[in-house]
Amino acid sequence: MTLFTKSICSACQNIRKEFDLKALGVEVEELGPNNPGALAHLAWHELVETAEKSLPILVLNDSSAITDAMEIRGYLANIVTRH
Repeated sequence: MTLFTKSICSACQNIRKEFDLKALGVEVEELGPNNPGALAHLAWHELVETAEKSLPILVLNDSSAITDAMEIRGYLANIVTRH
């Protein structure tokens, strides 16, 4: 799974603080001018327009995406509960 974030996104930062993403198997890709690879990966998932409107975005292993911060929290909390 990949969590796309931006440094100035408070919802993104809150999720990063709330969960041990590495332990959950979530790779974090921070979008910005110093990380063109993250933008390319986002484009590969056809989510650039979505990211322009809203972040964070969690891309699941089946390539589907969750684009609402509360839904992302719920999804990650469910994984934590199962472990």
